[in-house]
Amino acid sequence: MSAPGVDVLVVGGGPVGLAAAIESRLAGLTVEVVERRAGTVDKACGEGLMPGALPLLRRLGVDPVGVDLGGVRYHGSGAVVDHAFRSGHGRGVRRTTLHAALRARAEDLGAVVTTGRADGVEQSADAVDAAGRRARYLLACDGLHSGVARAVGLARPEPARRRRYGIREHHEIAPWSDRIEVHVGESAEFYVTPVSDGTVGVSMLGRQGTDYDAALAGAPELADRLAGTAVVSTRRGAGPFRQRTSARVAGRVLLVGDASGYVDAITGEGLRLGFAQAHEAVAALAAGRPDAYEARWREVTRDFRVLTTALVAVANSPLRPRFVPLSSRTPAVFGAIVERLAR
Repeated sequence: MSAPGVDVLVVGGGPVGLAAAIESRLAGLTVEVVERRAGTVDKACGEGLMPGALPLLRRLGVDPVGVDLGGVRYHGSGAVVDHAFRSGHGRGVRRTTLHAALRARAEDLGAVVTTGRADGVEQSADAVDAAGRRARYLLACDGLHSGVARAVGLARPEPARRRRYGIREHHEIAPWSDRIEVHVGESAEFYVTPVSDGTVGVSMLGRQGTDYDAALAGAPELADRLAGTAVVSTRRGAGPFRQRTSARVAGRVLLVGDASGYVDAITGEGLRLGFAQAHEAVAALAAGRPDAYEARWREVTRDFRVLTTALVAVANSPLRPRFVPLSSRTPAVFGAIVERLAR
């Protein structure tokens, strides 16, 4: 049997996979990233980096160009609730800009990035084989529909009734605030993120089959702002967002980022969590203790899992139309939740 070609094989070359590759090189491990899509990868997402994500990126040597974000503002049912970040600015960054910056840093550090697919995974006592490669360990960073998680038996099916999906496009308009704005409409939420001096990203989150244009009409304040503006990107979709896994470690395979399980995109801190998970996963590998990652994963995702599950339950309940009006009456509670998720 041949020896492992690298210490770490990363399956999935999105932002979290590239962060895992950078972490591996900083830890002195050899690494190869296998991504099925060539070039710079785009994705339907909110594109807002929460304040806690920026120090994680800077530690990796990455500081992408974007627009400073000062807080979060919710609109709905005629009410508004606003929270200014206390833990520093966030940043609105086009996903393509972030991906290019992370890839350049990974390659500068000696990570190998190749195009390919990992359709199966096989493990032995001292190696793991996937995508025609052999490595000491495998980090599955292949997203919401992780083929690796399925291959190692860690993926769990989610009931169709709980699935929600997203659609994103960009509009040519100067940002009208430094906030991530969330407009809670009749059938969906719309997340507005400034990403340049003349562009905002607009992402819809709703149940499968929700019509984007009809849902936007149900958020009239946002619809009025965007009326007549040019759409300057291809409309993209993503989801379903809610994904479950039974564990995050299977022998020499570790699940990182969305592949490890995801509640919903409602709070927008998925990248911060993914970067933190990449750090913990590589630290466990560098120590020769892949099993230690499970406990660390639970710790770094605890607030996200508890708070986001509660918010999603409200969004899918009869309380939905009252969420923003109630939050506007208890701004300290709203601010505490946002700050907890943003840090």
